[in-house]
Amino acid sequence: MKIILRKNVEKLGKTGDVVSVKNGYARNYLIPNEFAFVARSSAVRRVELEKIQRANQTEKAKIVATELASKIADLDLSISMKVGEENKLYGSVTSQIIATRISEMGYNIEKNHVLLDEPIKALGVYDVKIKLHPEIFTNIKVWIIAEEE
Repeated sequence: MKIILRKNVEKLGKTGDVVSVKNGYARNYLIPNEFAFVARSSAVRRVELEKIQRANQTEKAKIVATELASKIADLDLSISMKVGEENKLYGSVTSQIIATRISEMGYNIEKNHVLLDEPIKALGVYDVKIKLHPEIFTNIKVWIIAEEE
């Protein structure tokens, strides 16, 4: 039986793929659990159109991400924080703080785009990786400086 997958199914295919499976597997598992629907000619055409539209949207998003990456690649960001003894920060600089500061500069960045292994807890200069698209990354320099009182 030919079916069209609604969701990614491990070892079978991705969303939108047209695959052949045994009748029982399709009728008893995939279709009732809304993983797939029967591949009729009209549904196959619709899925093909949706794949083309998804590919176009992905390409447009990639172009926008590339343009944004080139704009923020040279960005130097200064964040002033309160410090205590031995220049240790009170608190830490998180991806949320960095994303907010970048957004204040006019760029649309969310906190999940900022990739930090762990929060920054000391003064200094850090290279922070920004993920703008699954395939597009860029680095910015973040300067953590002591807040003047």
